[in-house]
Amino acid sequence: MTTTGTQTPVQEHKSHLRTLVGTGIGNAVEWYDWAIYATFAPFIASALFSSADPTSAILSTLAIFAVGFVARPFGGFVFGWIGDRIGRKTSMTFAVALGAFGSLLIGVAPTFETVGVFASIMLLFARLIQGLAHGGELPSSQTYLSEMAPKEKRGFWATLIYTSGTVGILLGTLLGAILSAMLSKTDMAAWGWRIPFILGGFLGIYALVMRARMKETEAFEAETVKEKHQPIWPQIFRHRKQALQVIGLTVGLTVIYYVWGVVAPSYAATTLKMDRGAALWASVVGNIVFIAALPFWGRLSDRIGRKPVLIAGAAGAALLHFPMTWLLKDSPWQLAVGMSVMLFFIAASAAIVPAVYAELFPTKIRTVGVGVPYSICVAAFGGTAPYLQSWLASTGQGSLFNVYAVVLLAIGIAFVFTIPETKGKDLTH
Repeated sequence: MTTTGTQTPVQEHKSHLRTLVGTGIGNAVEWYDWAIYATFAPFIASALFSSADPTSAILSTLAIFAVGFVARPFGGFVFGWIGDRIGRKTSMTFAVALGAFGSLLIGVAPTFETVGVFASIMLLFARLIQGLAHGGELPSSQTYLSEMAPKEKRGFWATLIYTSGTVGILLGTLLGAILSAMLSKTDMAAWGWRIPFILGGFLGIYALVMRARMKETEAFEAETVKEKHQPIWPQIFRHRKQALQVIGLTVGLTVIYYVWGVVAPSYAATTLKMDRGAALWASVVGNIVFIAALPFWGRLSDRIGRKPVLIAGAAGAALLHFPMTWLLKDSPWQLAVGMSVMLFFIAASAAIVPAVYAELFPTKIRTVGVGVPYSICVAAFGGTAPYLQSWLASTGQGSLFNVYAVVLLAIGIAFVFTIPETKGKDLTH
């Protein structure tokens, strides 16, 4: 980010802080929403679906988790268009407001016993709204952050995306552990599971206020009116190579991250029969390791380049996925170790892909150019990962999912060799 020369060091520091806090809190709320859905999925299933077939209910709940991802590409396009035409700040503000509304809808949804199948439909509607919002949140926020960051520190600043997101996951996980300890299973099933969603709605409103006070990026403001209003689809077509690179770099990361960073505690509790509260605390340990690893990898990429860090992270995760999966049995320490080891390597790619994505595209197409392919990839692969993992495990074919995850990581490594080294690139063009 360039400065006008009129800001004092104190003013510049406050401006940077406002950027980081405003971007981070909205991103944290998005990830919090996804985490609490995965964490409280068994309770959602019992409340909003028929209790006649518990297995079918939980699979239906996970299927709606995946359906929420279907809306993400549309959100990536709509909010990407807003970001590239009206402004990054406007796109981010609208996205967090819509996400908060979806969270509140889930929190107040009537039960299946009360309104029948309408309860399931309301859940589906809320998840589609959240999918639309979240499809626009990440490309908008990472584009904004990358353009605001000093180019020599862009890799380090980019780590805020997954750092704030993981803080959101930790908040949801800790809330789940605390509620599980304080409330009986009956109370949790009756009303306790609603608390995190209502809280998420109010956190989203707070993020909305914070983002309304942020300023627009200089890179966007430097664009001419003509550049901002060029037709979208021809530009997307011209940058189809970069769009394919975004998908290739994302495909393995999104699956392996959702497996180890989001749904691992729920999987351990439902499939491996691990104590739910203990599994959630083990997840806290793993996510703390993840947060600590992110700035390490981000700073390293600013020194040695993006490509070596991407390769190291994907290769480490691919090599260790099977051993860490075999380690998991029925003990919380096994989950804590497995998550910590895997998330350390996953952090390498997660730390810097927001910067890498932004560095692949010119300013006039940067938000939608990233948002559409990224959302399609996350919807097709990340959104289906929890369901696919649970379904294959229920049929005794869990090892097939592990092969699938490693193959996708290998594809990601191959795509690293197709991108230029973008460290220190000027984003004002």
